[in-house]
Amino acid sequence: MLRTSSYTIYVDLPSSTDEMLLVHGYTGAYNKVSRRVATYLRSLEVKAPPKPLYGDWTPEPAINGEITPPAEATIELLKKRGYLTKMTPEEEEAFFVKLATKLHHFQKRLMPTYVFMPTYSCNLRCPYCFQDHMRTDPAYKHLLTRMSPEVVDRIFAAMPGIEAAHGVAEDADLPRNITLFGGEPLLAENRSTIEYILERAFASGKANFSAITNGTELEAYQDLLAPDKISWLQITLDGVPQEHDKRRIYADGKGSYERIAQNITRALDLGVRVAVRMNIDRNNVNKLPDLADEIVARGWNKYKGFQAYTAVVTASNGKTEVKTTLNSWELDLKLNSLRQEHPNMRVIERPDDGLMAGVREIFAENREPINSFKASFCAAHNKMYVFDPFGDIYACWEKTGDPKIRIGHITEDSQVILNEELNQTWRNRTIVSNPVCRKCRYSFSCGGGCAAVAMSNKGKFYTNYCDGFAHRFRASVAEAYLDYVAGTEVEERQELLCPV
Repeated sequence: MLRTSSYTIYVDLPSSTDEMLLVHGYTGAYNKVSRRVATYLRSLEVKAPPKPLYGDWTPEPAINGEITPPAEATIELLKKRGYLTKMTPEEEEAFFVKLATKLHHFQKRLMPTYVFMPTYSCNLRCPYCFQDHMRTDPAYKHLLTRMSPEVVDRIFAAMPGIEAAHGVAEDADLPRNITLFGGEPLLAENRSTIEYILERAFASGKANFSAITNGTELEAYQDLLAPDKISWLQITLDGVPQEHDKRRIYADGKGSYERIAQNITRALDLGVRVAVRMNIDRNNVNKLPDLADEIVARGWNKYKGFQAYTAVVTASNGKTEVKTTLNSWELDLKLNSLRQEHPNMRVIERPDDGLMAGVREIFAENREPINSFKASFCAAHNKMYVFDPFGDIYACWEKTGDPKIRIGHITEDSQVILNEELNQTWRNRTIVSNPVCRKCRYSFSCGGGCAAVAMSNKGKFYTNYCDGFAHRFRASVAEAYLDYVAGTEVEERQELLCPV
């Protein structure tokens, strides 16, 4: 019996009462159809979409009207694009699982990405930091050490074996992508360690370096900041000085804004790409227009390598109240409103601008839809290795500092010893590892949501974190289509290291 695929997505077009877009969740099809055709498809659905285990959810838009079968040629096209199927819901879910499993296997067989944590120490005391306990609880004082040259050597000696396990040929001649993380990796006191990491990396072949840094002590790295050295920085500003200096403070309570701002200019002048991240909650979201004005006044938006983007604060420690937080859909809506009133707000990206830009490329036929599919949320589930100062290995940089959750460690003779149970727990969290994602029509675009946030909120690793994705996806697709039709120029943007 012919029925509508369980993975069909309906997107309203604000500019049209007669037409809407169809998107297919696993074939990657995008089609504009009449509402009559959409109504026909909805009439052939046999099951309502599943509810999420965790996270904000929005129902599909209601489609009313008389049900009239379209022409035979239209029905054939709907079948070819995947919207109509003869598979039962159970057969289609099994087919989806097969596709996702194959994609995940492929994505695991790519060059690994590496994260070096030269220290857990940090010179700031941000109240929402997920590592706050490491600097304030004496029980964690032992973590506040620096990675030694010996540990650096062990890590680089272990890399060929890690890469071979991912199917990377010894003569592949691929660059290693290395991110510096902490704590605060670019403290002045870490200079010798960072310099040695770069030296070892370039002695081994090609490498690309980025850093997640608070930007307070970049002057100590002047000669290491360059397009062919540390070429990309993520630096956080949480608003204009009076707002930022309440949140991103030194241990003595002093603010850090002006020093960071000077170092952002320093890095841009050196040809380094800089992504300014703004951690946003209900307390500072309305101050964003002032920061946008500051960005324009300092001229940062004139640099080709500059990017400013927003991320929601999550309640990941006991100091952050849930009621003060936003989800990504709420933040998107708020930024849309602020853009209407403050033209300079366009220098600050919304959470879903990347999603919208990708869809624009699909409409312009510059990208195959399936090339952006994700079988899991991020590299923590397929190929990321986070090395801490002790040579312990973690899958996710938000879950470090505790040997009980490490996925492995590097021995003194550079052997990689993996805790296969924990390693496979991380590496096998995919869109088919819980019963909601495997039935969800948005899964290949969403990836199942952040495992660290899901654990922090529900204490369950394999649950999904929806974060209003259904609403966000439909709104992004509609806006991308309208921009495409209007011929609006696509702004160049950089890919972010972490999607949350």
